[in-house]
Order: sequence, then C-alpha cells, then structure tokens
Amino acid sequence: MSDIKKCNSLEEVREEIDKIDDKIVDLISKRSHLIRQAASFKNSIEEVKAEDRVDYILQKVRHSAIQAGVSPNMISDLFETMINEMVETEISEFRNKQTF
Repeated sequence: MSDIKKCNSLEEVREEIDKIDDKIVDLISKRSHLIRQAASFKNSIEEVKAEDRVDYILQKVRHSAIQAGVSPNMISDLFETMINEMVETEISEFRNKQTF
C-alpha cells in the first residue's frame, strides 16, 4: 500500500477518499456498460445469469480482498449487490434485444 498518500489532516484524508470514491464510481460505470454489451452475445436468460461466472467472480474477489488485507465478506457482499443489479440490467438488455 505504498501508493497511499500520507495525509496531514482529516480534511486531506477526506479529499483523498473523495477522489477514490469518484474512481470507484467511474469503474463501476465502465463495468456496467460492458455488462450491457455482454447481453448481445448471450442466447438465454440462463446465460445472462451465468451462475458459474458469478461464483468465479465472488471467489476471485474474496481472494483479492484477503491479499489486500480487506474483509473478504465485505468485498463479496459489495460485489454480490453490484452483480445482482447488473444482471437485472443485462436481462432487460437481453429482452430488448429479443423484441427487435
């Protein structure tokens, strides 16, 4: 974690947290746009749900969390919430594709 800025005040810590939060939102947005694209490559709702892929991602992020010294439960909960929401979006995209 040597790339974490050494802050000299609470205000500076909060400014750094705000910058990171903005990056997190940007990355989630990019992930969401890719998820929407993925719907065009799938042929069924079961493929959209991709339970094996979800299991793989959750195990992968749990492992990454442990390596990073962050709670794996928190990370997997965050990812599970994000994935569930994105799957719903992807299902909508898939259904829209079917109507054309």
